[in-house]
Amino acid sequence: MTEKTAIITGGGAGIGRGLVLHFAGLGWKVAALDLNAAALDELSALLPADRLLALECDVGKEAAVRSAFGKIARWTDKADLLVNNAGIADPVSGPLEDLTLARWQSVIDASLTAAFLCTREALPLLRAAAPACVVNMSSTRAHQSEPHTYAYAAAKGGISALTHAMAVSLGPDIRVNAVLPGWIETGPWQTADKRREPEYSAEDREQHPVGRVGMVDDIARAVEWLAGAGFVTGQEIVVDGGMTKRMIYAG
Repeated sequence: MTEKTAIITGGGAGIGRGLVLHFAGLGWKVAALDLNAAALDELSALLPADRLLALECDVGKEAAVRSAFGKIARWTDKADLLVNNAGIADPVSGPLEDLTLARWQSVIDASLTAAFLCTREALPLLRAAAPACVVNMSSTRAHQSEPHTYAYAAAKGGISALTHAMAVSLGPDIRVNAVLPGWIETGPWQTADKRREPEYSAEDREQHPVGRVGMVDDIARAVEWLAGAGFVTGQEIVVDGGMTKRMIYAG
């Protein structure tokens, strides 16, 4: 079997770090992009230098993405998988009347614009590996909202729409799907200064029909499945323990 290569954005911490370590554990080479240099340094200490290319990059900026993918192209001649995982984790941006255009744009750029830029730059590498796969990280908030999450919901809704648009246009050589995480505990996957072990109440667990909060490994396994699911494209895969299917009543 030929060696496989993945490119994962937002790979320094949280779900992204879990994805990098998961695919590296499967024997893949991984290029990880992140804005946080300290997070990349920690990640680099966990993997052999010949298995990981760690690049500091603001994936919402065109010039930075072009530069990073130039480095990736010198490191590998193909990419079997691109995971557009980068984004601003905090969904709450405050009341609409207080939401500045700069804050709005930063959330959109970190996720939706980044997915566009990185996929565009990755196309030569993906086509060289064809059949190849793109997985865009959306969110259950693409379909459901909490108060004051305007920019985040718009970014993730855009990701879901971009996914089917890309799937139609980039096939058959490149499949494109989206993963929509629900409540995923990322505390153990943060940088050392932010790492924490989770504590859950019975109510937290009971919100999920599977009886627990989601873990980073749940997302990694979903992405792994999509990477090999050759007849699946343009789809949204919800990974939320059934939480969004459960009816909640007030009082």
